[in-house]
Amino acid sequence: MKKSIFFSVLLLLPLTGMAASYTIDPQHTYPNFTISHLGFSTLHGRFGKTRGTLTMDRAKGTGSVDIVIDVASVDTGFKKRDDHLRSPDFFNAVEFPEITFKSTKVTYRGKGATVQGDLTIKGVTRPISLDVKSINCGVHPFSKKQVCGFDATARLKRSDFGIKYALPAVGDEVNLELEVEASKN
Repeated sequence: MKKSIFFSVLLLLPLTGMAASYTIDPQHTYPNFTISHLGFSTLHGRFGKTRGTLTMDRAKGTGSVDIVIDVASVDTGFKKRDDHLRSPDFFNAVEFPEITFKSTKVTYRGKGATVQGDLTIKGVTRPISLDVKSINCGVHPFSKKQVCGFDATARLKRSDFGIKYALPAVGDEVNLELEVEASKN
């Protein structure tokens, strides 16, 4: 019975007045994107290496998200295209090895949230808003750690970040999705 009460309290921590900090699990975090390819199809890509932190205090209505994505980990399933995406034509991974997102405001709404912040790609920082449909927290069945996860989406224009190669043939609008899991510190 004590164990049951303990786990129930752990499940409620993110909903109470206690701020909780989490470290993003890079093996269960999946930043990915889609973009129009020549108007014929939708190109899908992802980044394989991500790190970061988040904090949440729903009772106080505060929180933060800090994500770092390794640009060289871009993967579209085709090596030649991935190498081109790493080049100065696109992300310029040698000069700008990281994409970062740092939140400036978190607004909780129901089970979800809107996370406003600054996205930096290729040395250019622009404000974006992430739409989080739901935040799911609980005790991980294997590690027994407190874990929170969410899926966030945003739309951005790559040209706003200085990535203009092959416009307009390759689309300007990018759909960004972040599937994130994080363990409580």
